Amino acid sequence: MSNIVAIVGRPNVGKSTLFNRLTESRDAIVKEVSGVTRDRIYGKGEWNGVEFSVIDTGGYVKGSDDIFEAEIRKQVEIAIDEANVIIFMLDVTTGIVDLDEVVAKMLRKSKKKILIVGNKVDNTARVGLSAEFWSLGLGDVYDLSATNGSGTGEILDDLVKEFDVEDDSVNDGNDLPRIAIIGKPNVGKSSLVNALTGEERNIVTNISGTTRDSIHTRYKAFGFDFTLIDTAGIRKKAKVHEDIEYYSVLRSVRSIENSDVCIFMIDAQEGIQKQDLNIFYIIEKNSKGVVVLVNKWDLIDKDHRTMKAYEEEVREALKPFNDVPILFTSTINKQRIHKSLEAAMKVHDNRIKKISTSVLNEIMLGIIEANPPPSLKGKYIRIKYVQQLPSHAPAFAFWCNLPQYIPDSYKRFLENRLRDEFDFTGVPVKIFFRKK
Repeated sequence: MSNIVAIVGRPNVGKSTLFNRLTESRDAIVKEVSGVTRDRIYGKGEWNGVEFSVIDTGGYVKGSDDIFEAEIRKQVEIAIDEANVIIFMLDVTTGIVDLDEVVAKMLRKSKKKILIVGNKVDNTARVGLSAEFWSLGLGDVYDLSATNGSGTGEILDDLVKEFDVEDDSVNDGNDLPRIAIIGKPNVGKSSLVNALTGEERNIVTNISGTTRDSIHTRYKAFGFDFTLIDTAGIRKKAKVHEDIEYYSVLRSVRSIENSDVCIFMIDAQEGIQKQDLNIFYIIEKNSKGVVVLVNKWDLIDKDHRTMKAYEEEVREALKPFNDVPILFTSTINKQRIHKSLEAAMKVHDNRIKKISTSVLNEIMLGIIEANPPPSLKGKYIRIKYVQQLPSHAPAFAFWCNLPQYIPDSYKRFLENRLRDEFDFTGVPVKIFFRKK
């Protein structure tokens, strides 16, 4: 069995702070406002040589009409079902409140190992306030200050006793391809993850900005095996009013930086807009592979020419880097969603492709000889050697006598010929001219 611990409790008791401490990360957004965490977020922890997965959940609320709180309840229940140890967090400054009783009642039905943690024991005056939590009858009670870390060691010592020392399930997947789903708010990113995984892993509403954290999901089905990353929608800076959303956008940009391939989603009804292009340029700047998904295609009135015309419009907008796969999908109808995975993995293969120096020179020097760079001021440019650089994304060095005189138009010509000969669809190609 996997080593999985879920952190549950009512809103604003410090679950995300503890999650960040256990995973030694800042993956969960922390703010003194209830309802910040919405989806369940996964991370990795390690203590005394034992590795485990940690699930952060949204604050459990019952009897609310708020659409997010109803979905958060569902996410908490799924997390409890997935975990084999549960950390039940309470606040020593408030003691047991009605919502804590509701959560405790739900945990009694789970039959899982439960550690009760009284958080916010930030000074000696609060030591012992957690004694009343024993009355819940759920398990041992621990004092903790998630903010400064006191008490964490004792909790971890007892936590890892419940786990298998050898757990391969948390070790595998570190070297898997990382595919991030990127786009503006409300284009269907979380719906795509849910459709692919076949479960309601991420909260989906018609309210833009629902997803706030970047959520990692291991996808292993239909011959695929990779890490899928759902991200918060990236809006224009002028429209980001909440500091919570500001950090969400930062996490989305960081997810692009840490990914291998980005599934870039646009809304078919809106078309490709300026903010879409800004996101695309971030992907290109970071030399990530990209697959363009035109989502909500089921809502478009179309005939046999519509798709081709739309694709040409998108490619025109993405110039000069428009050698990308473009798919038309509907996450609601699950239309072509698995083709998007096939395209993403093909792009990933293109991105890690290595071409031998002998083949590269044989083909490219012949092309250069037939179409040499233009002379400038009576000076002739001679490219003598081509080499692929040892980088994560395709990059090539052309060694020549006068690199400073090579125009951008010839650089684009060489890039296009590299794409024609070696298939770098979906991947930015960098070309450097060096003096020899």
